[in-house]
Amino acid sequence: MAVLAEERARPTLVELAPVADPAPLGLAAFALTTFMLSGHNASFIPDILWIGLALFYGGLIQLLAGMWEFRNRNVFGSTAFSTYGGFWLALGIFVVLAETTSLGGGLKGGDLDNGLAWFLLSFAIFNTYMMLWALRVNVAVFAVFLTLEITEILLVIGFFKLAHGGSPWMLHAGGWAGIVTAGVAWYTSAAGVVNGMSPAPIVPVGQPLWGRLPILSRLGSPMPRRAGA
Repeated sequence: MAVLAEERARPTLVELAPVADPAPLGLAAFALTTFMLSGHNASFIPDILWIGLALFYGGLIQLLAGMWEFRNRNVFGSTAFSTYGGFWLALGIFVVLAETTSLGGGLKGGDLDNGLAWFLLSFAIFNTYMMLWALRVNVAVFAVFLTLEITEILLVIGFFKLAHGGSPWMLHAGGWAGIVTAGVAWYTSAAGVVNGMSPAPIVPVGQPLWGRLPILSRLGSPMPRRAGA
């Protein structure tokens, strides 16, 4: 009887079913929203079109991808997707409030451009260490963060210049860099989709440039995770 009572007292381990890889979805949401805003910054896509995408695709969907990465026990993917989901939600809401409510009336002169510059600079700081840690993921993911770092730095300089009466050419350069970033993210997303449908990787994403992934990692995924996750 004592043995039976002890067995009943032991916690029961529940084996959770594997979930689909959320990284390709998160990267696709990031890529498309980045493309639309970057096209506006490069001056060939009209303004406003990107805001709905920022709120629902780049924002909400990418945030959900980050939450699912927590389920996959992937600290890198969950941190990256959740942060940039929050980035798009915050940027979209900021522009809506600034353009449609009385809150925008408090912005004088170059305050809007100056505020956007500081906003992007803050995320560039985050992106810097994520770019370094992406060296431990693979070449494709590192390329996403590298091109995004260049984009953010150019946009920071561009908005600071605009805030002080400068020309928008640096902002346009940041827009074109963002187009490249979107293309790299789309490639990485596409690789994750087709590699997840195949027994062996089809589209290459490269090896880690710093260290190596754990032995039981799922090969061909844009983000590192256990094979059984």
